[in-house]
Amino acid sequence: MALTKTRRPMSIRLNKFLAERIGVSRRESDDLIAAGKVLINDKKAEIGARIDKNDKVCYNNSIVPFDAEFLYVAFNKPIGYVCSRRAQGEAKTLYELLPSKYHSLKTVGRLDKDTSGLIILTNDGDFAFQMTHPKFYKEKTYFVELDRPLEPLHQQMISDYGVMLDDGPSKFTVIRGGGRNGSFEGPKTWASAPERPEKEPFDQDPLYTVILSEGRNRQIRRTFAALGYQVKKLHREQFGPYVLDGLKPGEFVEFKK
Repeated sequence: MALTKTRRPMSIRLNKFLAERIGVSRRESDDLIAAGKVLINDKKAEIGARIDKNDKVCYNNSIVPFDAEFLYVAFNKPIGYVCSRRAQGEAKTLYELLPSKYHSLKTVGRLDKDTSGLIILTNDGDFAFQMTHPKFYKEKTYFVELDRPLEPLHQQMISDYGVMLDDGPSKFTVIRGGGRNGSFEGPKTWASAPERPEKEPFDQDPLYTVILSEGRNRQIRRTFAALGYQVKKLHREQFGPYVLDGLKPGEFVEFKK
């Protein structure tokens, strides 16, 4: 009588699984496990544990599904909307502009209420982590309109030396011109997006293009303010390899990473 070999379900290390599903590093996953915040089959998990599709994993009293259909959405956020799930005062949430099927997705980073441009939403925690953690060095490109032309010395100061803020030095590349003349070679674009509109985000000078890899709160606005300038308009055009190629304010498109 021939023997048949039983095939075991594919297993995965618990810390890798959590990193992919909830958007933390593997080290942070181990910290959550050590703190007793993760359960496997209603028992506290141990560091180094492996799971398969037959195990039930819970974090913060919620089941973390083993199989997940990952979605990736690029959205051109208009001015006046916040990235949180709840409205803040009179400011509405961007989720009000999206179909209900996307309401469970999380934003990859944030843009403040007065900033427009590219926001990515996903339920892929590992992708979100790799897009936002400083060690992965994802560049972001913004078009900026100031209240007056930037002094050449100030432009050099920001680009070459940085400006000291309360939370440390702020340094990024500042290029004269933006919006109308901004073009970027090589990034991924959205095949189903409409053609780029004739009018760019800003329609008057002084315009600048800012390129930075950090993601500190209101960093661009605070950096220019430290030198006596006011940012009148701020628009994010590019995030890592992804660019707003023709998406109009309020428009969105699904994409594959």
